[in-house]
Amino acid sequence: MSPSRTRALSPSPVDEEAAYYQAIEEFFVSRRGDPLFLSNADWLLIRGWRRASVPLRVVLRGIGDALESHARSWSRDRKVGSLRYCAAEVEAARERWESALATGADPDNATAEIGRLAAALASAPGLGPRSRRIVTELEERLRRAAGEKPRETEAWLAREERRLLAELSREFPEAAARAAEQVSAEIAPYRERMPTRVAQQIEEDALARRLLSAHGLPRLSLFIQ
Repeated sequence: MSPSRTRALSPSPVDEEAAYYQAIEEFFVSRRGDPLFLSNADWLLIRGWRRASVPLRVVLRGIGDALESHARSWSRDRKVGSLRYCAAEVEAARERWESALATGADPDNATAEIGRLAAALASAPGLGPRSRRIVTELEERLRRAAGEKPRETEAWLAREERRLLAELSREFPEAAARAAEQVSAEIAPYRERMPTRVAQQIEEDALARRLLSAHGLPRLSLFIQ
């Protein structure tokens, strides 16, 4: 397969970000056994999980636990009407997963991910002087972050990602403008189907992914792949 053909088959940043929302929708609808689609409130709930960097597999585990519990309950003959029914089990799954990360019981534990992220920062090419300084600071800080609470590290990374993206946009304004235009066009199929805030979140995440990947950088997250 030619390189150009390989690029054509690669998912766009929008596709990668939208996949999180779509996978949850498909899983919930299929497990609920009802063809009804998600409500605006359901989409916004998923947006909250995405903004909190809850991994897809953890969300699906929580939804599955909630629906299995419902199937064994006295109210099992009544359909689950909203994804919010599963919110408590998703939070419980998240807490179990974070505990496993902290103890190293999870094979994708936070310490290993911190090491991979620091290595990616160290090898990032084509940065300007100011963005390079930020990346160097991030790498040094990350290498001291082992053993810290994953949620606190993730919140710090989210803030630092915003700072780095702002600097990349200032140092490479034309590339940033082109990326924003491309992502805006690609998000069009999702705008009518999802609430405005959800579509905006997908667009913001997709643009962040595109700007970072242009410089060989991943999303600054322990959990967002």
